[in-house]
Amino acid sequence: MFQVIFNPVSASEMSALPKDLQLDLLAEFQIFPEDLNSLDEANFSMFQRDGRTLHRFRCKDYRIYFERHTDGIVIHRVLHKNTIRDFLFRSKLPMANEGDHADQAERTEQFWKMIQETPATTEKKA
Repeated sequence: MFQVIFNPVSASEMSALPKDLQLDLLAEFQIFPEDLNSLDEANFSMFQRDGRTLHRFRCKDYRIYFERHTDGIVIHRVLHKNTIRDFLFRSKLPMANEGDHADQAERTEQFWKMIQETPATTEKKA
């Protein structure tokens, strides 16, 4: 039997959304076992993380991150696009479950490396 399994984090993220949005996301996230071998590139992408292959499904303003499991798929995260949480997850930066995520990002070496690689803005002429 093919199952869609929410881990505790993704279940919490999903339950925090309004019920009508939850239903909309689940209605659009129609995936079957045979689909896992040929995912539509318009809505799905794939990347490697810690030796595992994760998939990202783009739906409305949300991103559903999941991976194959022997019984179906496991959903790891349900994140709003263009948020610090989505950026941190995609960039492999550490994410706290609670608190100020921007503060946590600032404490990481990768964050400061990214800032230093960004071209300096030009000064306005007086």
